[in-house]
Amino acid sequence: MMKNRQASANSPGPHDLGHRRPAPHTAASQHSSGGEPTASPVVEVRDLRVTRGGKEILHGLDLSLTPGSVTGLLGPSGCGKTTLMRTLVGVQRYRGSVSVLGSRPGSPAVRARVSYMAQGLAVYRDLTGRQNISYFARIAGERARNVEEVVADVGLGDVIDRPVSSYSGGEASRVNLACALVANPELLVMDEPTVGLDPVTREELWRTFRAMAEGGTTILVSSHVMDEAFRCDQVLLMREGRFLATTTAAELLTQTGKPTVDAAFLAIITGTDTLTKAAS
Repeated sequence: MMKNRQASANSPGPHDLGHRRPAPHTAASQHSSGGEPTASPVVEVRDLRVTRGGKEILHGLDLSLTPGSVTGLLGPSGCGKTTLMRTLVGVQRYRGSVSVLGSRPGSPAVRARVSYMAQGLAVYRDLTGRQNISYFARIAGERARNVEEVVADVGLGDVIDRPVSSYSGGEASRVNLACALVANPELLVMDEPTVGLDPVTREELWRTFRAMAEGGTTILVSSHVMDEAFRCDQVLLMREGRFLATTTAAELLTQTGKPTVDAAFLAIITGTDTLTKAAS
């Protein structure tokens, strides 16, 4: 979901790297009951680099997301999560090789198959919630989900026919999310979708995300809420434009011996800093 943003697919095309790199960070694989290989990755990233204002902010990232996986992108503010997501939806210039559903990010072949929920509000405030969702459903065409079903998923039934300008911050965020969900995308990219939501709504949304993944949608979701790592098939721990670890929440706790994901993440950071100092 990108209001007036889809024409911004100005990223340069992928190019051959010309050298071997380690295997990319890969989301949890799914196999058929017969043990056959998984389908081609929905997202394939190699040596992704982004420079802004003369400063490199993403440093050679590798990433692969398989169909129907839920991948959490965790890290502090300013670590590059949003920049990575903007690259995948085609609104960020980059260097390296990036393939989304077999095409260049943001290209006409994939625009209707990818939904993006940004942190900022990307709906029309003078329209009602229902009108906004219906508008994005019409853009999606035949692949769109039922509007009433999506309204129920995000818990907006009581306010859905009021202008968005009258909504609270949390209600407006839920309309934002609904407009991304209604497109029934093959790839759903969400930048902190549960911020400001109450625990009940957050739980309901995660059930919706999981149901979408079981239906084949690939999900990449960023969060500051470390406990949401337990909802994901895989988590990518990110700091200062690099991936520190690719793991699951349970493995992270086991490997670090810490009681919470927050404490485990800090342990990973401390260990990385120690190694960096030792090498310098």
